[in-house]
Amino acid sequence: MTRLAQWGYSLCFCLLTPVLLLRLWWRGRKAPGYRRNWHQRLGLGTAISEPVIWVHAVSVGETVAIAPLVRRLIKTFPGHRILITNMTPTGAEQVRTLFGDRVEQRFCPWDLPWALKGFLRRVRPQLCIIVETELWPNLVHQCDRAGVPVLLANARLSERSARGYRRFSALTVPMLNRLSLIAAQGQADADRFIGLGMAPERVVVTGSIKFDLQPNPDQVAAGQALRQRLGAHRPVLIGASTHAGEDEILLRTWQRLREHYPELALILVPRHPERFDQVATLCHQFSARVVRRSRGDAVDPGIDILLGDSMGELMLFYAAADIAVVGGSFSGTGGHNPLEPAALGVPVVMGPDCFNFQSITDALRDAGGLVCVPDEAALAARLDRMLAEPNRRAEQGRQAADFVAANRGALARLEAEVMRLSAQQ
Repeated sequence: MTRLAQWGYSLCFCLLTPVLLLRLWWRGRKAPGYRRNWHQRLGLGTAISEPVIWVHAVSVGETVAIAPLVRRLIKTFPGHRILITNMTPTGAEQVRTLFGDRVEQRFCPWDLPWALKGFLRRVRPQLCIIVETELWPNLVHQCDRAGVPVLLANARLSERSARGYRRFSALTVPMLNRLSLIAAQGQADADRFIGLGMAPERVVVTGSIKFDLQPNPDQVAAGQALRQRLGAHRPVLIGASTHAGEDEILLRTWQRLREHYPELALILVPRHPERFDQVATLCHQFSARVVRRSRGDAVDPGIDILLGDSMGELMLFYAAADIAVVGGSFSGTGGHNPLEPAALGVPVVMGPDCFNFQSITDALRDAGGLVCVPDEAALAARLDRMLAEPNRRAEQGRQAADFVAANRGALARLEAEVMRLSAQQ
């Protein structure tokens, strides 16, 4: 049954390949990065002569999360080439922003047996590190056949995702048991992986490396300078990593709050670059005083909305804000990382959909640094209260920063597991 399931899955993926190529071309109309290096998604590309450690981070969030480990790998393995693969052009751009030519960046091959065979033959990695839960049956299977250990790092698994995996147990159980090690963020994540069929002796709890986030001092200083240009004494609200539908929520809420706080500025940072122009048009429906970061327009206390339509500057924008509303939490997509603003001492508000970071949001909420609200009306009421109580708001920010600091250390534990696996090769 297992072999039949793997064969059927591979056949379906092969039949879908023309559709996937058409989708790349279609998405490339608005985001040209999808059309660049498209051949790499078929496992094509030049060979790498040095020994390789392969890190797969699907997009921006995973790339930022694993960046501290990559920096350590560069120092620890000077004779190796660190290869980082992504699925999205924004992830690829983030790699180039963070590391330049210190690492090799490519798109990960689609989960096609022949594409992965060709990729592994050209790259010959000694170790594969997959970030969070980007698991593909053929990728793991082909690494196993090639003798490449696979570490699932910073692994998280919500109950919702676990239910999805259970429906395809003929694929997921053998895939999990081909992994060399799962380094889980929390005990609940570890228990879910074991419940799916992963051998308990190959699951360890290392914590979330996102706690080991060290904000770039230059970005923090630039954010503080941006705040001065916005107006040192006016309140600033940021809506970060927003999805379609959430921009409207933030803009309506901001407009409503302006009735009591007329100087309130809004920084709006959409998640996907292909939406930047659309969100800019939307912002102009709420105010004529809108500045786009990408155009380098002057920022001064006279503007109402700053559109963060640039890449790799989210921490800069957080550093300029008093309150952070983290997106993805009002759109059903599970929310984005609340630890980024928390590390900077910025209190966090999120919507009802936080399952991507459930254990972290629960713990940060219990520590006093985060508030979850059920809907738009509750969001407006909560922000009104926070704006009215600056001392309490500052205390929430301190509690958020203290929570992040108290939970650091996962990076060292994960690095130890990487060293242990690499020593076995």
